[in-house]
Amino acid sequence: MRRPLWSGLAAVAATLALAAATAAPAAAGSADPARHGPRTPSAAKVVAAMQPGWNLGNTFDAVGADETAWGNPRVTRALLDEVEDQGFRSIRLPVTLGQHEGPAPTYTIAPAVLDRIEEVVDWALDEDLTVLLDLHHDSWMWTNQMPSQHDAVLAQFTATWEQLAERFRDHPRTLLFESINEPQFAGAADDQAYALLDELNVRFHEVVRASGGRNADRVLVLPTLHTDSGQARLDALVATFDALDDPNLAATFHYYGYWPFSVNVAGGYRYDATAQADTAGAFARVSQTLGARGIPVILGEYGLLGFDRHTGTIEQGEKLRFFEHLGHEARTAGVTTMWWDNGQHLDRTALTWRDPELFAQIESSWKRRSGTASTDQVFVRPAAVTDQVVTLNLNGNTVKGLWVGSTKLKPGKDYTLAGSTLTLPAALLGRLLGDGTYGTRAEVEVRFSKGVPWRVEVVSADAPVLSDAAGTTDAFAIPTAFRGDRLATMEARYADGSNAGPHGWTSFKEFDVTFAPDTTAGTIVLRPAFFAEVTDGSPVTLTFHFWSGEQVTYTVLRSGTTVTGTAG
Repeated sequence: MRRPLWSGLAAVAATLALAAATAAPAAAGSADPARHGPRTPSAAKVVAAMQPGWNLGNTFDAVGADETAWGNPRVTRALLDEVEDQGFRSIRLPVTLGQHEGPAPTYTIAPAVLDRIEEVVDWALDEDLTVLLDLHHDSWMWTNQMPSQHDAVLAQFTATWEQLAERFRDHPRTLLFESINEPQFAGAADDQAYALLDELNVRFHEVVRASGGRNADRVLVLPTLHTDSGQARLDALVATFDALDDPNLAATFHYYGYWPFSVNVAGGYRYDATAQADTAGAFARVSQTLGARGIPVILGEYGLLGFDRHTGTIEQGEKLRFFEHLGHEARTAGVTTMWWDNGQHLDRTALTWRDPELFAQIESSWKRRSGTASTDQVFVRPAAVTDQVVTLNLNGNTVKGLWVGSTKLKPGKDYTLAGSTLTLPAALLGRLLGDGTYGTRAEVEVRFSKGVPWRVEVVSADAPVLSDAAGTTDAFAIPTAFRGDRLATMEARYADGSNAGPHGWTSFKEFDVTFAPDTTAGTIVLRPAFFAEVTDGSPVTLTFHFWSGEQVTYTVLRSGTTVTGTAG
């Protein structure tokens, strides 16, 4: 069993919370020395020991017949063993139970479902993983109807947690319960929604504590409305904590980044200053509102929303910078993190990471900062090689050197470094380009004093060339000679300058949802979702932005279901 990884701030928080719990009179849910022997660890210490965590997503939370309904294989003990071997100390186990429950008034959960959930919980505990069990998509399947069906929803919610509490009442305190995932209430204004969530959280607390056994002091986790880190959401949750006055509680929120960056829309294809400020702001609010009150905090899910389609929605270097920064902010705030993985990260059959570089960055962020850079790709024209400049984000590190493969480059000759400004001279780039064939010709690795290296691709490229095309609103692709370049984003405007297509408030369209590059086929695909919101008979000028800085315009005209495209 590995020793817990927790930051200095988390350790201090745990110590203060433990001291407070020892000095204060026993409250409902406090450890009872007469029953349990020595005082049990504080909630802060339990939560800190969970760092880092991983979500078993799209499995028991899947809406369907069983855990394979959303495409993942059945959970094996070998999977959980591998998760622990990869350095995780906890797992979040989302479960959706509404479709497995019988009718009112008992809402009996199918025994086979409960048995299977318990089996996986026990496997995880046996692997020395702390488990956070949460009621998941029930939030939008039925608890969201609470404004119009208050009594029925409360009765089902109560019955659900009564059954879960009874089933797991004697499990160790390394099993935690989370009341409801991303709570939401149809048609309710915020004030009403806050009151309804408070009612659910209080009922959850009452039910679990009344069930006895280890549930008397089990750590219970309460979410904000929508599991959001907005200040009003946090303030409402604090009021619930104050009213419950139970030292064995923790809070949870989710973070998927600044929305335009998270899905790659509205020109948010870079992890720029605005996106970075959003990340820093979320953790600052959580720290100041919850952490400062001694409330332990779990980041129950984090990632990028574009990953729901595929991890290529966000450019590799930009996503690496996001995860490095998020890890730093969480560690500084003393927040335990639980990475959302619905099967797109850890291959649950091969038990290998689909993107080892991404995992390496996240793993490193659990302990320290890594150096990053303004880009992980430089584009060089084969016929006109010039110096390329990359700005390093040292993040408190120093540069140990640059390598190409096993060859260490010579400072002052192969490159120059002035502060954080790295210059790759034309002489080096020319050698690396070789015959100038388009595509990645070499990788320059920048190694820092701590953390993981930063990889810069040297890409041979010329301006892309687009050709005329014809198709339909259901199938339209622009023939594209990428010539080594890579598509970053697309703008769409009518002749009068107004925005065309979905998300009419911005000219920049959403990557993969409305357009997508297919370098293998040599095309840029315009999806039906784009044409569904394009005015018939009005030409649309598309501006394609490439990572090299090149911009190429193209015109499309929809006439009914027919689409024609013209280059230039």
